[in-house]
Amino acid sequence: MSTRELKFLATDEKGDVSAIMDIPDDAHSLLVLGHGSGSNMRHALVTGLSNALVDVGVATFRYQYPYSDKGGGGLDGRKVLLATVRRAIETAASEQPDLPLFAGGHSMSGRMTSLAFAEAPLPIQGIVFAAFPLSGGKGPAERAEHFSDVTVPMLFLQGTKDKLADIGNIELVCNDLGDQADLFVVDTADHGFKVLKRSGKTREEVLVDLALKTASWTKSIAT
Repeated sequence: MSTRELKFLATDEKGDVSAIMDIPDDAHSLLVLGHGSGSNMRHALVTGLSNALVDVGVATFRYQYPYSDKGGGGLDGRKVLLATVRRAIETAASEQPDLPLFAGGHSMSGRMTSLAFAEAPLPIQGIVFAAFPLSGGKGPAERAEHFSDVTVPMLFLQGTKDKLADIGNIELVCNDLGDQADLFVVDTADHGFKVLKRSGKTREEVLVDLALKTASWTKSIAT
């Protein structure tokens, strides 16, 4: 496996941000993996998921937004977030042009990826949502409206105890999307994929399950 830290231009105004690319020797796909709104690319959840993905042949490109690269709290506006997602995907594609490319991430980053695609198509073969934040704004319907403008397959990795996404509402969204959506449910998992003891699993084991599902899904649709 090779690991490389690099920089890419998020926006002309905000400047460069950091990224980490992990490429396993047996890589069969590449996932641009963004973090949640309150974390960063080195957060335990994102790092753990990236490591689990690499172990099953999915290369990862973790990246920062201007606000998370700078630190100190706050959040960039949507325009900057969407631009950063685009630039991250463009950079990953240029770094590994021979690997089938996917994108998404935890919570906010998954949502920003689908919003960016709905705004203008991205050069990816699918989107991976690790805990899509369906609650917020005017409610589940509002958060799902833009999916009608997304034309690639989508994988939803969701916990049944996620306070930001009622699993019943997620199931309704996926049913409406039909064959375009694949839903993988983790029993008792919260928004950060921590699970109750009665699940019989640790979060590390859950991350392995998420990685295995993601790997099989990317293989099934990669061209």
